This record gives sequence, C-alpha cells and structure tokens, in this order.
Amino acid sequence: MAETYENAPETTVPAVPYADPRGDPFLRTRFALPARPATFLRRQRLLQHLDQALVTPLTLVNGPAGAGKTLLAAEWATGLRLPVAWLTVEAGDRRPGVFWAYVLQALRACGASVSEAVAAPADPSRVDRKLLAALAAELNERDRPVVLVLDEYDRVTDPEVTEQLEFVLHHAGPGLRPVLVARTEPLLPLHRYRAAGELTEIRAAELAFTPEEAVALLELHGLSLPVPAARALVDRTRGWAAGLRLSALAALECADPELYLKEFEAARSTVADFLLAEVLRGQPEETQGLLLRVSVLERFSPDLANALTLRTDAEPLLAGLHRDNAFVEYLGHSSYQLHPLFREILRAHLRVRLPGLEPELHRRAARWLRRSGFLPETLAHGAAAGDWDFAAGALVDDLAIGQLFTGLRSDELTQLFSPMGPEARSPAADVVRAARDLSRHDLDHGLARLRIAEEHLTEERLTDDAPGLAAAQLSCALLETLAARLTGCPPRAERAAVAADDLRQEVPAHLLDKHPELTALLLTHLGSARLWAGRFEDARAVLTTAAAAPGGASTVLPREDALEHLALLDYLDGWLGRAERRALAAVSEMERVGLPQPSGSGIGQLVLAAVAVDRHELGRAQALLDETARLPAGTHDPVPAAGRALATARLLLVRGRARAAVEAADPDVSAAVASPWATSHEALVTSAAHLAEGRPDAAAEALQSVSADQPGCAVEAAAIQLATGRTGAAIDLLDGIRAGGRAGPAVTVRAALVRAQAAEGAGDTATARRLVAHALLDARRERLRRPFLDAGAWLRPLLATAPLHDLAAGWLTPGSPRHGERPRPEAPPPPLVAVELSGRERDVLERLARMMSTEEVAADLYVSVNTVKTHLKSVYRKLAVNRRGDAVRRARDLRLL
Repeated sequence: MAETYENAPETTVPAVPYADPRGDPFLRTRFALPARPATFLRRQRLLQHLDQALVTPLTLVNGPAGAGKTLLAAEWATGLRLPVAWLTVEAGDRRPGVFWAYVLQALRACGASVSEAVAAPADPSRVDRKLLAALAAELNERDRPVVLVLDEYDRVTDPEVTEQLEFVLHHAGPGLRPVLVARTEPLLPLHRYRAAGELTEIRAAELAFTPEEAVALLELHGLSLPVPAARALVDRTRGWAAGLRLSALAALECADPELYLKEFEAARSTVADFLLAEVLRGQPEETQGLLLRVSVLERFSPDLANALTLRTDAEPLLAGLHRDNAFVEYLGHSSYQLHPLFREILRAHLRVRLPGLEPELHRRAARWLRRSGFLPETLAHGAAAGDWDFAAGALVDDLAIGQLFTGLRSDELTQLFSPMGPEARSPAADVVRAARDLSRHDLDHGLARLRIAEEHLTEERLTDDAPGLAAAQLSCALLETLAARLTGCPPRAERAAVAADDLRQEVPAHLLDKHPELTALLLTHLGSARLWAGRFEDARAVLTTAAAAPGGASTVLPREDALEHLALLDYLDGWLGRAERRALAAVSEMERVGLPQPSGSGIGQLVLAAVAVDRHELGRAQALLDETARLPAGTHDPVPAAGRALATARLLLVRGRARAAVEAADPDVSAAVASPWATSHEALVTSAAHLAEGRPDAAAEALQSVSADQPGCAVEAAAIQLATGRTGAAIDLLDGIRAGGRAGPAVTVRAALVRAQAAEGAGDTATARRLVAHALLDARRERLRRPFLDAGAWLRPLLATAPLHDLAAGWLTPGSPRHGERPRPEAPPPPLVAVELSGRERDVLERLARMMSTEEVAADLYVSVNTVKTHLKSVYRKLAVNRRGDAVRRARDLRLL
C-alpha cells in the first residue's frame, strides 16, 4: 500500500450542529462505511490501484450500477490508517448549502478537525465563499491528509457545487484526498487532471471480474465452477459484479447450478429486476423507447438507431447513455452495442411492452443495412423478420451465393435459410433453395429447384430487364457447373461456363471484385468436369487459374480443391513428386487460414495414398485411405470417387487381394458421361486380377475398354499384354502413345521396363540393360519402386549385374555391406518432399518419442491437454498415421527425430 499514516487523536472538536440547513437532522447512516457481505471478494489488484489515491489530488471510481464501486471503496478505506470521511450523496444534496453541510459533518464524524471559523452553511441554496476558503486553508495546513469518499457522486448535478468542489480541491492541496464514486462522468475538468498526471481512475473495464476472480467469487457463494465455464459466464456478463452475484444466488436454488449458470434466462431472473429498476426505468420515455428498439441489434450506429425509432436524436441519447455507464458500450467509429445481459432483458421487455413490433424492427434494420452495404447483418435481420424474399434477394443481388460453398459462412448461411418455407416465391428464393440443397449434395431436390429458378428468371428477363437478373442468372450458372460436376456431365458444365462468361459482362465489376469466390468456384467445377472427361490439358488450364485466385480466406476452399485436382492430374500423368507437392500445398493452404483438414472431397489424401503405393510405402498408403474413409459419405462427386477407387484397388492388388481389388475399382457413382481414365483404370484392375488368377485370355479381353489416349493406362495395358504373351500388341500400344512430353516418370519408367522385357525375351540383353538403366535413373529421383517390384522374375538377374546393381542399391535394393559387416535391412528412403512441422508440433513429437503421456506432455510444455491433442491430430495428419508409435517411427524414417 502507498504511504499511510499512524492514527493520532485530533485536537479540539468544535460543537457539532444537530441539523442540516433545512432543519432536518443529519442521518448518521450516510457517514458510515457500507458493510461488506460475507460473499464479498477482496480483489488485491484494485486495492493496489486505489492506493494511488493517496498521492494524486483526485480519484475517480466510475462504473455502471452494480459494478462493485461502493464496496471496493469501502474495503480500501477500511484498511487505511488515515481519517476517512465517508459521505453517501443523496438527491437532496444538489443544493450547495446542503451538500457542504454534509461534507463538513462527514469530516467531523471521522475526527478530522474543523475549526469554528468554518461555520456550517445556514442557507440550503448557497454557500459563503469565505467558508470554502477557510475550509481549504485548514485542510491545506494538515500534517496528515484526510480521505474524503463521496459515494453516489453522480447525484450531484449542480454546476455550482462542482465549481466549489474544484476550488476546495485546488486550495486544500495535499491535505485533502477526495475519491469520487459515481456511475457517470462528474462535471469536473477531468482532462486537465489527466494531462497533469493528477488523476487516479478505476473504470468499468477494470472493475469487471476476470474468469479467475469469478471462480473465487462463486466459491464464496458455495459454488464450484471450472475456469472455462466461468469464462463463458464472464463473457456473457462482461464481468459485471452484480450480474455474477445475482446469478450465483439464483444458481444456489437449482439442482444443477453449473447448468443454470450456463443457460439461465436473463429476462426471467433477478438480474432483469435489477437492470429494469436501476437502469431502464430511470431513463426518460424517449430514451426507454430507443433502448427497447435497438435491443434487436447486435451493434448499431446512431443512424441505424434512428431508422428503428423513426426519430433523429439517437446520437446525443446514445452518447449520454454511454457517458452515464447505462450499459451502452461504445465500440469506436460511431458504433455501439448493448451489454449482453441488458440486451436480452430489453428484448424480452420489448415483446411485453410493444407486442408485435419486433418483426417490423428487424425489417427496418434489414433495409437500412442493405442500403449501407452490410450483407451478413442484412441477411440476419431479414431472416429474423421472416422476410425470406428480401433476404434471398439481398444474397443473390450481392452475388454472394458462392458463400454457401466456401466453408467460411456455409454452415451459418445454411442454418439461416433453413426455416425458409414455400411462402417465399421470388426467383432469388428459388436460387437460394437450389444452392442450399446442392451444398448438401442433395442432387434430386437441388436440380429440381435449379430448374424452377431458371424458368422464373427467364420469364422475368422477358418482361423486366432488371439489373439484379444478371446476378441471379450468374448465380444459376455457378450452380449449373456444380450440378454438372456432381452428375458427371462435362457438356453441361461447358454450356454453363459459356453462359457465365456472357453474364459477367452484365454484372457490375465491383460485385465480381467483391466476391472472387464465385469465379474461383466456377472455374474449379469446370476443371473437375473436364478432368472427368479426360481433357487433361483443358482441365489443367482452368484449375491453374482457380488455384491462383485472389481473395484470401474467401477463396481458400476452391483454391484447395483446384490444387488437389491438379495433384490428381499430375499423378495420372505420372509425375509423382509434383503430385505430392501439390497435395501437400493444398493442406498448407487450409492450415494457413485455420480451416479444418481434411476437406470434404479428400482428393489430396487419395493422391498421396496412390503415390505411397507406387513408392511401396504400403502402411502410409493405408493410413491415408483410412483418413479419407472418415470423410462424410454420399457426396456424389465422381472425381474423388474414382480417385478413391483407383488408390484402394491398387493397394489391394499389391497385397494380393485381386477379387477385393476388382470390387473396389468400381467408383460406384452415377455419371451422365463415362470417364475414359476412370473406366480405363477399372478395366486395368480387372485385367490384372484375371492375370493373377491365371486367366490370360480374360485379362487381355478386359483391356479392350482401356483408352489409348491415356498414356499411363496404355503403358499398364502394354505390361499386361506382354505378361499374357502378346508381345506385338504390347509394343503396338507403346508405339501408339502420343508424343509431347506430358508423361512423367511413373509412365516412362513402366514403358521402358515393358520394352526392356520384350528385348530380353528376344535375346537382346544389351538393349534390355540400357532400358533398365534409364528406368532406374528416372525412378530413383522419385523413389518409384512399384514398377520394378511388379516386373517379375526376368528383372532380378539384370539387377544383380553391374552397373544396374549400383543404380538400384540403397533405394530399390539393399546396398553392399562393408568388409566384415553383416547385411543390414534396407533403411527407409528420405522423403521426396519434406514434411513441415511447426515448432510446437516438433516439441510434442519429441516428447512422444520419450514415451510421455498426453498429460505429461501438456505439463512439460505448460499447455492444456486439449492443445496437445490438437497438435497430435495435426502431426498424425501430416505424417499420414493414426497412432503414436507409428508417428514416432514415421518421423524417424523422415529424419524429423
């Protein structure tokens, strides 16, 4: 505590008048420090701050009703070893004579000497200047200051009293230390005191309870609440002392106090009685009307408040309410909000006092917000008003329909429009219904509603060429491309894309710039449809544009989707390393903006699984497939379905489960147009299964549906043809592959091995060795093992000869041991693409390797158990594992440990 003084007896105490200037007896209770209840919580941080009052000329404790101002000041004053004059100001003290008579009596009551020269005022309405000068002079001569606490000082509204108090403060010097406890700003020139560093202030924000203090307060009431639950209660009450205490008292009457504190209805509690009595009913009628009407708003400006009240005086009223700590919070930039509990109570009171007005208030707010460009708030109030045609029109006219598919507001918008019923009949409502259904992959309803929307828009266009129609039709074009993608109908996607290009010319440029997600989504859906059609280069062009879309978080999902499709294209073209890099980049893109992984389609994980099969990392491949199996089913998207079928079937084939592989190879999706690459890969798996079961003719027959336009598929078909003894057919397939440099190592290596096997079978061992050497060089860069493991017995003698043995050693076959060394098992190869772990993820992983439990890791890192679990999930995902032991082994394989 700051400097204090020992108690000492005061000198002569003059005769104390019995009555105030009005002739009424002094009320002793007004000079007594308020008693603190047994549940009062002593908050040391506030008491230490109040200690500064002993060294500054003025102290202000300012906060709303029930903030704990009075009890805090009383607790602090009790601990002082100084004379403390306490005065609880009342409304009658507004007149100068009465006020100063009570101040003098408070000074005498605490033992602070006031000589006979300072005579009590005789006139209730005035004070002699000589009296004030004499009082200031005597106080200034004191060896020990006197602390004067003026509680409820907001009741002093006479400017004359304020001027007199300032005069006494100035001339009393260090002999007087006044503490003003008030709900409102006193009329004193506080700015001058602040500028001079002569003001100690404790305001509402500092008076608010912290979660830890709330826990301690509730314990005093006999309630035990964990800190997270206390934090939620503090958020709801803003740490307001009275709200916490009243809630605690009510909770004690309930069977489940913790549940009550979590879910209590503010409007049906003692908190409501307090706020209505202490705040609302003390306001003038026009202010009460303002507060009731703005209770339907989360936040508001004076102009918006005027729109709801149909008045023009909101600005001074709101400024005054904020200044008076009337539970109106100023957010800056002419924006306000009500205290959360006060808002709940006012809304309930609005329904009682003004029944039926609430929907109209929401309607007024929605229209004002739409004119002002606040779309999310416009939609919320339009929905609250039940004006679904207006809300849908606002969403569609703003060209924001893509937000239903971006992951940022998708759930919020879906939930907001879920109550929209058949009473909404506008074309915009039809568009929103179609988008809502398609976002949930409800194709039957989505397509039917899209047809209805397009018909209505066509009719409107013929009769009224309104500006909003182009935005609505462009929204439909986006939904058409999505529908085309989900139904596997590339021609439909192309038609929708052409229509979208035309419509973009009719839509204001600022809307397109405002919503880059629409274009990014449209291009991604078009790219996916083209990929399904086997038009790889055309697909790559639009997907590359989508992956580079601007917009930050608003386009992160279409960017991720485009990157994953590009990764699949790279894989199908045989570029394993490039495919892996793109798939990992998609994961990083999501993590950068904090969205959950994996995404809905899981194409990235499927590509990584397929790459792992080709590198013969079968455990990792299985872990990745298991991860995608936990994604929501029933998305009806043919591309990821085909990708899943491809990766799963390949892994099953490698593990010798031919029949299971044939079953898994069927994507099991209904598509309007067959995909050449998906059909080809399904045929290749079927053919390979026939071959594995000793039916070469059936294997060759199954190859009839393999597309020669797909180099990767053609090469695998050639390998099967060669295995069935049809060398000529195999070479013809290889010779028929189009040149152009598109094929990557996974294709060229397999092609080289097929030609090498054919040459070896023809007795041309030199050519076979040369081709195998080229294949080893290309495969080593990508750690591509599977083609060599699948090649068969003919390859082993060649790999045993120099220099082929040296080219394969260390990554495909074990290296030669040193002299005297025993042969060691093959060490796992380093990753082609480094796995990037954050610093905290590495910390967690290192402790896993030391066999520490989750709780021990949390304690060692000074974080919560939930935080450790979050890091573990991220580590598992990045390492493509499901268990701790696997994570540690994989990390060691990748040289992360």
